[in-house]
Amino acid sequence: MITYSEHASISPEQAIDLYTRSTLGERRPINSITTFAAMLANANLTISAWDGEKLVGISRSLTDFAYVAYLADLAVDEQYQRQGIGKRLIEETKSRLESNCMVVLLAAPKANTYYEHLGFEHNPRAWTIKNNSI
Repeated sequence: MITYSEHASISPEQAIDLYTRSTLGERRPINSITTFAAMLANANLTISAWDGEKLVGISRSLTDFAYVAYLADLAVDEQYQRQGIGKRLIEETKSRLESNCMVVLLAAPKANTYYEHLGFEHNPRAWTIKNNSI
C-alpha cells in the first residue's frame, strides 16, 4: 500500500535514487548531492509517496499558498507509474493550497501529454533562462 506524507524526512541520496528511477534524473543535477540537499531544504511544499520504506514518488513545490504554486518536480518511480501516484501527489499538493491558488509546471518532454487529462491547461508562454547565461 502506498502512503503519502508532507513531512517525511527525505535524504538527497533517496531523492537522487528516485529521480533516476523516474527518468526525471535526465533533467536534474543527480551528480550533485549538495544541489539536491538545497532543492529539498528550500522547497516549501513537498509531498512524498512511499511503499514501505521505499520512496516511490515526490511532488516538490515552491509556493505562496494563496496565488501560485510552482510544481518544480513530479517524479514517480517507473515501476510504480500508471497506478495513480502522480495524480494523487498533485491532489495532495492542491489540498494544501487555498482554493484559488494556481498550480504551474514545466512538463518534462516525455510527460508533456500527461497533464491535460488531469485538468491542466497548456500555456505556450513559459520562458526560462539559466543563471550562467546572463
